Amino acid sequence: MTRGIPLTNRLALPLALAALGVLPWIGLSAEPERIDPDAAVIDDRGREVYGSGRPERIISLAPHLTELLFAIGAGERIIATVEHADHPAQARSLPRIGSAVQLDLERIVALDPQLVIAWASGNPRAQMERLEALGLKVYYSEPTDFAGIARDLRRLGQITGTMHSAEAAAAAFEREIGDLRARYSGRAPITVFYQVWDPPLMTVNDRHLIGEALQLCGGTNVFGDLKALVPRPGREAVLAANPEVIVTGGPGEDRADWLEPWRAWTGLTAVQRDNLFFIPPSLIQRPTPRIAEGTGLLCDALEQARLRRPEPDR
Repeated sequence: MTRGIPLTNRLALPLALAALGVLPWIGLSAEPERIDPDAAVIDDRGREVYGSGRPERIISLAPHLTELLFAIGAGERIIATVEHADHPAQARSLPRIGSAVQLDLERIVALDPQLVIAWASGNPRAQMERLEALGLKVYYSEPTDFAGIARDLRRLGQITGTMHSAEAAAAAFEREIGDLRARYSGRAPITVFYQVWDPPLMTVNDRHLIGEALQLCGGTNVFGDLKALVPRPGREAVLAANPEVIVTGGPGEDRADWLEPWRAWTGLTAVQRDNLFFIPPSLIQRPTPRIAEGTGLLCDALEQARLRRPEPDR
């Protein structure tokens, strides 16, 4: 799979695949989950972990989990995290215990955490089973949609004893998504290709979180009906679909150059109308409250594309 892929891309690809290819993203729940502070904490694997408390030594095993912990006011208790955990700025100085897809178990055990926050489908199962066998307390998180992000904020608030700040963060996120939904509902549909990676050329279907964001903005995902969560359509399929808009997150926070190769295909509607848009991947490809900001940028891009349509088509 990595043959012919530049070294810098090969280093980033495993995390991108884990972030984009393993989660069964689903639609937004009608009602937010309300957490009973006196109830047992149930993680996203359906396991009862333990009741509300205040663990002082926490290890976070994914960048988005580190963001969630800071969002609920528990960031100062993180004693270690993984590579690419870069938000907020305080997270960048935390000790590292490997990557989300390859953990340093000896280092984790030596740090003697009171709680490990794990990524249910992103962290290696065998390594997680080993940590549990050694007696470490593990909470598995799996925010699979907009509603799941708010739910995880509340559950993490319960397990860390920061429920007030967690509820505030969850409610603020729900308001932001609700405001976007109200603002962009009823917008004229517009066809979009979202590029996750290249090479190999990868996208998402409608069950993915990015697919949910596209639909909120009135976008029609040209590969939304494909069975695979993260399809690999090939360039010819993109040309045949002829999307009005192409959007990418790229391999880094400032890599709009990933869009440049598309300009060679002058027959594409997206190229003809200059509808090539870059959104920083941490704002659209991580299940954290900041995805509301990324979705807002996506909606703005699609609105620009609508304005560039020939007058009768707007």
